[in-house]
Amino acid sequence: MQFTPKLTNTETSIFSVMSALANKHNAINLSQGFPNFKSDQNLIDGVTKAMNSGYNQYAPMAGNLELRQAISKKFEDLYHSSYHPETEITVTAGATQAIFTIISSFIKPEDEVIIFKPAYDCYQPAIELNGGKTIAIALESPDYTINWHTVKKAITSKTKMILINTPHNPSGTVMSEFDMLKLQELTNGTDIIVLSDEVYEHIIFDGEQHQSVCRFKNLKERSFITASFGKTFHNTGWKIGYTCAPKDLMEAFRNVHQFNVFSVHHPTQKALADYLQDATHYLELSSFYQE
Repeated sequence: MQFTPKLTNTETSIFSVMSALANKHNAINLSQGFPNFKSDQNLIDGVTKAMNSGYNQYAPMAGNLELRQAISKKFEDLYHSSYHPETEITVTAGATQAIFTIISSFIKPEDEVIIFKPAYDCYQPAIELNGGKTIAIALESPDYTINWHTVKKAITSKTKMILINTPHNPSGTVMSEFDMLKLQELTNGTDIIVLSDEVYEHIIFDGEQHQSVCRFKNLKERSFITASFGKTFHNTGWKIGYTCAPKDLMEAFRNVHQFNVFSVHHPTQKALADYLQDATHYLELSSFYQE
């Protein structure tokens, strides 16, 4: 049988390769984003409780409303920024699904997407599967910083999206307020969508502050934020995350989300909703990681 794969230059993810090698040689695995400590037993028990309480059928397409309300409060507590739980927050099957669906919702053939290399390995395949063109800009040594003059020159009439990742995987670089203001300046007056991958928002040290795009009014109006409960609460195997965006952008996202995932594991959503009622579970995360 003859067929033509859509991705022809992509091999098995480096994470799968490195994890297999770590298991083979009984080595410490520093390549993949999972911890070597356990998730809170209270959260694990919460999933069991939710199952026994009947949360075993489909969750709403956008996610359990209690969880979306808790996420909304989290943004208010941490960033003094609000997202409406009914129209601006969607629960996803991890951040990777959110990223793929965002790109699929907007990128058409010949559209250009700017990313910064080195980069999480799902970005470029998602762009190319949707017919887009990846414009890769190298972060500059020695501190893996963004040269905004280079970014300005890379923006064309075909640029439809800029994808940022802070704190950055794999370098650990944290984008500063200056970086966000430059991004805001470059995108003002354009139709460029910003996709901000913020899955490591709590892994930030030495008194630094995470500069989420939601802190910047003009950026927030054109941005998606993607986040991961797996990264936040040390249970990456649960594959649950979320995305936030203004209502008009979120409507376009949900149009695609409903057909490639529809909904996410319901008892886990209920357990997370209950767990987030105690704000210390996320307010003290940076101190926990610092230790």
